[in-house]
Amino acid sequence: MRVWIDADACPKAAKDQLIKFALKRRFEVLLVAGQSQIKPAFACVRLIVVPSGPDAADDYLVEHALPGELVICSDVPLADRLIKKGVAALDPRGREFDAGNMGERLAVRNLFTDLREQGQVGGGPAPYGEREKQAFANALDRILTRLARQARQ
Repeated sequence: MRVWIDADACPKAAKDQLIKFALKRRFEVLLVAGQSQIKPAFACVRLIVVPSGPDAADDYLVEHALPGELVICSDVPLADRLIKKGVAALDPRGREFDAGNMGERLAVRNLFTDLREQGQVGGGPAPYGEREKQAFANALDRILTRLARQARQ
């Protein structure tokens, strides 16, 4: 099994947690980034730096991730593309993307994009704390277990 990370936007704590899971469960982690990053010194981790450009990392993930694999990303349009391809997607805060919630998630994302462009809302995501780390670990465990079960069938 492989788990992909949209590494440019993923909090370090979530990457670290995923690597702990990979070491325990023995799967490969692929960090995909548009800029060079420090690669953790574990054989199960690969860093893939794609040529810079709009959506280059997203396009790489959609092209290379396969059904039955998991991508960690915060980007709702990217998650939509992955779900349509049959790839599982999870955000670093522990919220799984799926066909049942993509319409709502895209609508909310588009609304907030419009409000930001009009200057009516500002700021970024809330701090990544213990609650988010725990939610991510719980969701990650649940999804990895489900994907492993599906692979055995």
